[in-house]
Amino acid sequence: MISVTIYRTQSGKIQSFMISGHAFYANRGKDIVCAGVSAVSVGAINAVHKVTGITPEFEVGEAGYLSCSIPNDLPEDVSDKVQILLEGMIVSLQTIEEEYGKHIKITFKKQEVE
Repeated sequence: MISVTIYRTQSGKIQSFMISGHAFYANRGKDIVCAGVSAVSVGAINAVHKVTGITPEFEVGEAGYLSCSIPNDLPEDVSDKVQILLEGMIVSLQTIEEEYGKHIKITFKKQEVE
């Protein structure tokens, strides 16, 4: 199963996200759930960079691992754009989860302190 964890600040802004695991929906190369999650998440990181000029900190690893953190000290207008792009990513991932819930689970966590 793919595990997606979205970390939000106390005020509700997306601070980071982490994705790991495999959907095991179909054989390697034909797994539309893995492909969809990969396209949406990597596309969101690329969109943040292209639209805002900000390069989020990210790490790609084995077993479908992707983590991404947004810098804390962004100007408000840039931060707003980043948040809209990442909220769009979440909507897309939730759409995948609605259809393929046995293969992807999204969890939201909120920081204790801002």
